[in-house]
Amino acid sequence: MKYRCLIVDHDDTVVNSTATVHFPCFREYVSQYRPEYSCTLEHYFLRNFDPGVVAFFRDDVGLSEDEMRHEQAYWNEYVQKHVPQVYPGMADILWRQKREGGLLCVISHSYRDNILRDYRENALPEPDEVFGWECPPHLRKPSPWAVEQIVEKYRLTPDQVLVLDDLKPGLDMARAAGVDFAAAGWANDIPEIEGFMRTNCEHYFKTVESLGEWLADG
Repeated sequence: MKYRCLIVDHDDTVVNSTATVHFPCFREYVSQYRPEYSCTLEHYFLRNFDPGVVAFFRDDVGLSEDEMRHEQAYWNEYVQKHVPQVYPGMADILWRQKREGGLLCVISHSYRDNILRDYRENALPEPDEVFGWECPPHLRKPSPWAVEQIVEKYRLTPDQVLVLDDLKPGLDMARAAGVDFAAAGWANDIPEIEGFMRTNCEHYFKTVESLGEWLADG
C-alpha cells in the first residue's frame, strides 16, 4: 500500500452513519424537545461541515449547554441500538492495509467504544490506535495531537502517514501535523462540501473504489 500508516475518520468515511443513524436520531430528538425546528439531511450535512456540530446545535437549534449534554446522552443511547454499515469496498482497503503490514488508526469525533463496536459488527480489522470523543476537547480534531502521538509511538516520518476524512477538521488536523490528506467524498452529493474539498485538498475521491485503486498503486 502507498502509506505505512492509514489514519481514517469514522463517520461518513468508513461507515455510512450520518444518513442512517445520526440524522434519524437528531430528527427524533428535535421532534420531542424542539418541535418548532425542522431540518433536511442536506442542511444537517452542511452545518456539521461548517461551523460544526457544537455550533450548529447551539446557534441553529438553540440548545443550551445543559440541553446539549442531554442531547449527547440521547444520541449515545440511540447509537447503542443502531449500527451503521461499512461502505462497500472499504473493508477490502482496511484489511489490505493490515495484511501488508501497515498501521490502521482511527481519529474521530465518535466515542472509542462505539467505533470499536462498529468495526466488530462490520467484520473490520481491529485498529492499532483509536482516538475518539473521549479525548479532552482541546486535543480532539482539528488538533494535531492524536496524529503526533501516532507518529511518535510508531517512529513514523510524515511522508509515511495519510489522513482520510470527509470533513474540514480532518484536513486542518493533517495540515497542522504535516502529513498527507485525502478527502472522502462518497457520503453525500452536496456541491458546497464537494467544491470546498476539491479546491482545498490535494487528493479527492468520489468513490471508495477510486481510493482503493490509488492506495494500491504504491
